[in-house]
Amino acid sequence: MRAKVLVDADACPRRCLQILSEYQSIYGYRLLTVASFNHNIDNAEHIIVGNEKDAADLAIINRVEGGDLVITQDWGLAALVLAKGAKALAPTGRIFSNDTMDFLLEERALKAKIRRQGGRTKGPAARSSRDELRFQRSLLQLLEAME
Repeated sequence: MRAKVLVDADACPRRCLQILSEYQSIYGYRLLTVASFNHNIDNAEHIIVGNEKDAADLAIINRVEGGDLVITQDWGLAALVLAKGAKALAPTGRIFSNDTMDFLLEERALKAKIRRQGGRTKGPAARSSRDELRFQRSLLQLLEAME
């Protein structure tokens, strides 16, 4: 069975999806996109899930296997993916690793606590051309390691 690249497509930038489609013809991986029915994703292997919280994440976790690659900006999903022996990459080009996951999850919990108490936290920065280049570079690095 050939490797899979699974995409948490609910919040994945269109340009990342285009890059993944372009590299698919070169590397021959299966490209599975997962998103709620609210999103219009053009992919041959698109999985539509409900609008429930974490529906896309659960669909991805149920399909990912060791050696696969998951594209997500969700740190919790990335932690689960790593635990299953797969790789995880953010659309910004950050390669998630077990070495940094504890810190990221702790930061996520702290920010959630601040928001529950009525505070505000800073959201992600606007996507830049540097993010796109970093994504391409990291994606190629991970694809080369999958072969």
